[in-house]
Amino acid sequence: MRRLLTLNRLIFLLALFKFILPFIVQNSVYEPHRDEFLYLAEGRHLAWGYLEVPPLMSVMAMVTNLLGGGLFWIKLWPSLFGALTWVIVARLVLLLGGKGFALILGWLPFVFGYLVHVHYMFQPNFLEVFFWTAMAYGLALYVRTDMTYQPASVPPGTPGAPGAHSPRGLYITGISWGLGMMSKYSVAFFAIGLLIGLLLTKERRLFRNRHFYFAFLAGLVIFLPNIIWQGIHGFPVAYHMKELQRQQLDNVSQAGFLMDQVSFNLPGIFVWAAGLYWTGFTRAGRPYRFVFYAIVLVLAFLTINHGKSYYAMGAYPILFGFGAVCLEHLTAGRPAFLRYSLVVFSVVTGCYLDTITLPFLPPQQLVTYYSRNDIFRRLGFLRWEDQKDHPLPQDFADMLGWRELTEKTAKVYHALDSTEQPHAVPDGDNYGEMAAMDYYGPECHLPAAIGSSASYLLWTPNDFYKNNIVVLTTDYRKQMQLDYIREFRFAALVDSVTTPYAREFGSYIILLKGPSEKFRRDWRDSYASKRRKTSIFHQ
Repeated sequence: MRRLLTLNRLIFLLALFKFILPFIVQNSVYEPHRDEFLYLAEGRHLAWGYLEVPPLMSVMAMVTNLLGGGLFWIKLWPSLFGALTWVIVARLVLLLGGKGFALILGWLPFVFGYLVHVHYMFQPNFLEVFFWTAMAYGLALYVRTDMTYQPASVPPGTPGAPGAHSPRGLYITGISWGLGMMSKYSVAFFAIGLLIGLLLTKERRLFRNRHFYFAFLAGLVIFLPNIIWQGIHGFPVAYHMKELQRQQLDNVSQAGFLMDQVSFNLPGIFVWAAGLYWTGFTRAGRPYRFVFYAIVLVLAFLTINHGKSYYAMGAYPILFGFGAVCLEHLTAGRPAFLRYSLVVFSVVTGCYLDTITLPFLPPQQLVTYYSRNDIFRRLGFLRWEDQKDHPLPQDFADMLGWRELTEKTAKVYHALDSTEQPHAVPDGDNYGEMAAMDYYGPECHLPAAIGSSASYLLWTPNDFYKNNIVVLTTDYRKQMQLDYIREFRFAALVDSVTTPYAREFGSYIILLKGPSEKFRRDWRDSYASKRRKTSIFHQ
């Protein structure tokens, strides 16, 4: 009992450090990420679904907005769920009989590696990682309790007898599946992988347990409101996935995806590799072989379909738990330097790679640092979605320039006279611009932005085309050369974003006045056409 108390204290201390790490390391120069602005905007438009994600993030965003929307509250959620994900892994380690060294090994990849970045960003990925881990843990808990047997003479129903195991793990899995589907639809990939894994092993007997179906129904009830929302809106998730595949995923290298699985998790490579080996090829790990099959299937699926490298991050925490226990057993009774070597490898490589996962220095200093350490470029950390290398990682560049963009847009808006302002509207060319203007807009006395990107397509009022003045922000450099510009009585490029290294660097701020009736009709019809495309019923 005393040893368990000591281990629980260790788990708490490690979880606390995991929680506070992003707040210690981040540099105050950086603003929220363009995706974070969008999710915060969803918190101001509560619904049971959105064009790009399910609704759970919007609830957290709503609370964040109520608390002031500051950077601390934005980062609170990924940091908190990062710590909770570690706690689940720690519970798995104890469930498997692991001790202090296994806990340390299972924890190191959470603070040294790409998970640090996942648990820094207010994006659905931190929820996806948590619920993937929780689903696998629930099934492992069920299997572990099912491994307690008593002699055949023990009457059925006696605690510990075959068939009397606790169904708690099944309900953890079912509820985690439901909440996970309310966080990110890709949770379905891992859930299907787990089901196939169970079918391929002796654990398929789980399907004869009524609690499995009750747990599934519990998850389905949780997910049902979003299914209904999707049905009402014509299942826009299908349109979103198609556009994502066309615009981004088709450009993802399959070889690069596999290489990133190593580089993203390099500090913990011995741990997750040991977990893969233990669950896939050892007798002791045979009861958990369904996890091995699930992870292999998901990695194969993502590789074939050009998934982004971070899509697979949810598969690793559960492997850290299995692998940590495996390595603890393998190094028991052997020279102490083996254990020290594992820890030192994780810490040394992790300290080096963490400089690419968190913006710990101002942009110029980071650019200098990366230019002097070419390994970051060679590992692909400086490659953006355009498949070109840039001075900063794309996510860091997406945290710069937004306040400048909003303030310059507001300056143009407030330069209009009092009769013009009621008929003027800020318009963004991408969701980052629109959402950033809505985030900083209240303090700049700027009206709500409109646009046709992401869920703003649904939020933009139906009479938007009646506005006489548009303050347009756009990252398209040839915008002033487009034909529609001639449909305005007045059009001028009045400013641009000048924040160095921002992804929005050079984005234009254009003032447009007096649209023609032809443009109004075309503008209205373009929104109607885009809205129809999001529904499978109107394609």
